[in-house]
Amino acid sequence: NLRGAEMALDARVDELTVTISASPTYNRRNVRMEVDESVAVIADVVAAARSGSAPVPVDAVVSCAFGSPYEPDLTVDEAVDLGARLADVGVTRLTYADTTGMATPRRVAELHAALGGEVDDVGLHLHDTRGTAVVNAYAALPLGFTRFDTAVGGLGGSPFAHGAGGNLATEELVALLDDLGVATGIDVEALVEVAASVEALVGRAVPSGVAHAGPRTRVATEG
Repeated sequence: NLRGAEMALDARVDELTVTISASPTYNRRNVRMEVDESVAVIADVVAAARSGSAPVPVDAVVSCAFGSPYEPDLTVDEAVDLGARLADVGVTRLTYADTTGMATPRRVAELHAALGGEVDDVGLHLHDTRGTAVVNAYAALPLGFTRFDTAVGGLGGSPFAHGAGGNLATEELVALLDDLGVATGIDVEALVEVAASVEALVGRAVPSGVAHAGPRTRVATEG
């Protein structure tokens, strides 16, 4: 909200992220506002972010961009239309989120088409509810998507979406990119070590397969 944004700006953050949902029901559950109210709040946040001597970029995350269990007829086009409204109020960039894990490679392609192929600075926030997060990332790469939200170990989810799985695991995406020859500068083995520490902190196993098996480049040892 605006007060939170103002506090963050006072703390000299270098970027703000706001969240809005293409699903009216999810938006009410998540931020207790109608979609139009959220757009108005985001406009105020953008204005605040621009008010200082050094304007701060604002990334808008559009939740339920690939479908909603609350509105089964929600389309990718509606999510893109909402993104266009946010661009009109001045957000710096857009991220489309698969909040409830309903995306498939076909739907990723639909998003690409709905955006007219203009995805240079469009991000994807993928969840692994149905085991498709890394598959969707793989499908998105040749379409030009290069920015992905991830979480070590595949942590994440949503208390407002029943059964929602965690985010795309950072180590799974990095391992995939390594195999594809895409340089990230990120050490996947170091990520696996961090994921093990995360398990100790949260007291349960993380869902990431790479966190447990390691990347395919790992050399097996006897014993």
